[in-house]
Amino acid sequence: MAGHEARLAAREAPADLAPTPDGDAPWISLFRAGAVAAALAVVSYVAALIIVGVTSPPPTSGGAAMLEFVGAHRTVYIVRQLLWMTPSLFLMVVFLALAVALRARSRSLAAVAGLIAVSSWVLTFAWPATGDGSLAMVVLSDKYAEAGTLGQRAPFAAGAEVLIALNDVPAVIGVLQTLGILLIALLMLRGPFGAGAAWLGIATGAVGMLSEALRPLLGWAYAGYGLLLFVWLGWIAVALWRHGRRG
Repeated sequence: MAGHEARLAAREAPADLAPTPDGDAPWISLFRAGAVAAALAVVSYVAALIIVGVTSPPPTSGGAAMLEFVGAHRTVYIVRQLLWMTPSLFLMVVFLALAVALRARSRSLAAVAGLIAVSSWVLTFAWPATGDGSLAMVVLSDKYAEAGTLGQRAPFAAGAEVLIALNDVPAVIGVLQTLGILLIALLMLRGPFGAGAAWLGIATGAVGMLSEALRPLLGWAYAGYGLLLFVWLGWIAVALWRHGRRG
């Protein structure tokens, strides 16, 4: 009789909140990949910050000056841009793993949060600026060096000015990324990762949205969001790995 009542209750439960029949076992590899990806994202960001700290800063204005700087520091400049872009690839895996791990709380909310979070990091590769420069600047620098006259160089210098401006303006992509962090963190409350990771993620998402919206005005204060993000990703790396082992 009790078994019959349990089957009826399960049948009447909302499908959105029903647990998966096979649990987390099929997703262990994804959780572990997410843990490794979170750790690699932190390593990439830290490496980028170290390079920024020990190398000459690029000009903050002047398209011609920027292109000449890129030409003189080509290898270091390319490495800097790649280190800022690479974490976006890792974070796609991280947020996909988190969305799957949190699906038992609400499949629809996990799907929405996961879609916003993952797609926002995918869109990073479509945005021509990294916040510290642009790989497109390398192409413009080569064309600028090949041009023989000031008139021929002018269009490439103008293109560099546009890229400089794009690095300084608030980007919708950045706001979406921090919104994704906030939504995922809200799902983490009373979830499998503990309240500490959830509240730190909420703080990271909230501070991040404000920081991205006010980026031109914050200056070095923007680094506060970056520090929160690094700590949270480190926490998530450990939490996802443990969750994979439990699965």
